[in-house]
Amino acid sequence: MSCFTDDVTTLRVSFSFRNHNNNIDEVLRQAQGPHFLTGVRMNRYVKRYFIDAMSGMAQGLFASLLIGTIIKTLGQQLLRFSVNPVFQFLVDAGNFATEGHVVGAAMAVGIGFAMGVPALVLFSLVAVGAAANVTGGAGGPLAVLVIAIIAAELGCLVSKKTKVDIIVTPAVTILAGALLTVLTAKYIGAAASSIGKLIVWSTKLHPFWMGIIVSVIVGIALTLPISSAAICAAFGLTGLAGGAAVAGCCAQMVGFAVLSFRENRWGGILSQGLGTSMLQMPNIIKNPKVWLPPIIASAITGPLATCLFKMEMNGAAVSSGMGTCGLVGQIGVVTGWFEPSEVAIGHGATAIIPGFFDWLGLILICFVLPALLCWALGLLFRKIGWIKEGDLSLEPAVVKVSEKEAAAAEDQE
Repeated sequence: MSCFTDDVTTLRVSFSFRNHNNNIDEVLRQAQGPHFLTGVRMNRYVKRYFIDAMSGMAQGLFASLLIGTIIKTLGQQLLRFSVNPVFQFLVDAGNFATEGHVVGAAMAVGIGFAMGVPALVLFSLVAVGAAANVTGGAGGPLAVLVIAIIAAELGCLVSKKTKVDIIVTPAVTILAGALLTVLTAKYIGAAASSIGKLIVWSTKLHPFWMGIIVSVIVGIALTLPISSAAICAAFGLTGLAGGAAVAGCCAQMVGFAVLSFRENRWGGILSQGLGTSMLQMPNIIKNPKVWLPPIIASAITGPLATCLFKMEMNGAAVSSGMGTCGLVGQIGVVTGWFEPSEVAIGHGATAIIPGFFDWLGLILICFVLPALLCWALGLLFRKIGWIKEGDLSLEPAVVKVSEKEAAAAEDQE
């Protein structure tokens, strides 16, 4: 049996506080009508490897490195006030979750789960991911992504093809992954780390222009059906570059939440501001101009973050691509102040005691400025007719399709 479960793209939304992908294919179909799938039919390999796999990898990072860092930092800060076994337990638990082998295993399992591989392949990816992440060093996430995908597909080729499947499938998956790790992980990791260091170094050298570029690109990636978090993790975006990435993601999420408040009210604030701006993809497909206010806002807040507030994101690199989703981006900035991640330390980061200006910059860049900028741009765009009533609604299209489906059902009867 083939491991591919669907030839038609299914766009997914990843939430940091959930263990599964939320399918938004139906939302997009409702927004575009019966011609939607024809217009955005996607090569199944692109969907499988660049959307599903990266989304799964990001969720694996959330469930290990990210939450572990938060727990550990909380324990460390509490220990400043009192030496307590409970607080020490938090530190120990966080250390367990952030250990390199554990993080690699979590990413690989997330990748395999998102790809829908058979159970024996999925479980075998634990060893593959652990080995690839540790061997890949600072660029381990990208090594895990590449090697886990190949090992998973090779495992799928032999899965349930023999009478001793319980031996053959794990053996092929683990041996293939181990061989690829020995041959390539170090080089893939080094390449990813070098690209990340180049971006971080370039942002330090040219904070204005790189602030714009990083903020806009990562923000766009957040709204598109790809994982901005996985991209940031793969290249280890921390420091000023990480701060610009956080700014861009916040501009998209908070921006769309405020921009569409007239249509979606408080439900839209929560679903887009704390969930994902990807929910606006159907409306962007119908009217691309609705995307301009958040993009413009990110081009403004990015350089403000790098040049004026010097906002650095030195927590887990995955946080750089999360924005306000579950407030993960902000938690990453705060944890980075007190306990920089290993990747950030490799880029020269050190622990700091944040001052008033640091907190002010975090609040302005992540919440206040995106809201104000998109509100003002929204008024302008509505006045000149670029955004019309209902263009940003998450609801009417659903009702319209439901009525059409009901009418079609009546005709058939």
